[in-house]
Amino acid sequence: MDFYKTTEADSNYNNLEQMSVQELLVNINNEDKTVPLAIEKALPQIEQLIQQVVLKLKAGGRLFYIGAGTSGRLGIVDASECPPTFGVSPDLVIGLIAGGDQAIRSAVEFAEDSTAQGWKDLQNHQISNKDVVVGIAASGTTPYVISALQNCNENQIVTGCITCNQNSPLSLAAQFPIEVVVGPEFVTGSSRMKAGTAQKLVLNMISTATMIQLGKVKGNKMVDMQLSNDKLVDRGTKMIMNELKISYEEAQELLNTHKNVRAAINHYNHDAKHL
Repeated sequence: MDFYKTTEADSNYNNLEQMSVQELLVNINNEDKTVPLAIEKALPQIEQLIQQVVLKLKAGGRLFYIGAGTSGRLGIVDASECPPTFGVSPDLVIGLIAGGDQAIRSAVEFAEDSTAQGWKDLQNHQISNKDVVVGIAASGTTPYVISALQNCNENQIVTGCITCNQNSPLSLAAQFPIEVVVGPEFVTGSSRMKAGTAQKLVLNMISTATMIQLGKVKGNKMVDMQLSNDKLVDRGTKMIMNELKISYEEAQELLNTHKNVRAAINHYNHDAKHL
């Protein structure tokens, strides 16, 4: 099957160093506008993967993201935001990056080239066929990620991927591939730009749609969020106030007692029924 890396193709723009700041911004912005349209074409693929993730998580499994460089960091960002946003265990969605935690801040040379380490990193988390693993790589050629997915397939573990090239080795390795073809980058080969934006948007979709399907949102509110700062305590208080039509002070007292928006609402409604 032919494989052409559009992520490495020559930029549609040249002589960037001769552009003014305004010209640079307008051109980058014009390129960025194309990303949601590329994602729209991949919605059926995204839906298929999310259905699998929901099935596995409802049955007690976990979701793993695995990537290198920018792709790995984006997976870690999405995973790390699930506990505070949806009140789930930090062990439910796990992000892994080639080179380990050190690679979150600085590049670890050649870490992405290992064909053994990805599977080892998954095994450190006692990966099993209850889980689902999503490989993230803009190019779709990262050995660390591809080999991890191939090992998963051999062990009957459901695999998906997010890549920005069509018919890549990663797409062929994944059972449920997502291909968001965003075209050449503004700076040739700089896949932290449009490709990174596309991956972030798809990750938002995967985690948000999954958590809603798991019942972690009520109406349109994050009723299970962790109350980890004053802003979130205030937001939670207002959610309770609006939901139960009570004063801010009453809502605050309920939240202080139950430490969770959903629990506060449920207890209030339960008590009201039994009056």
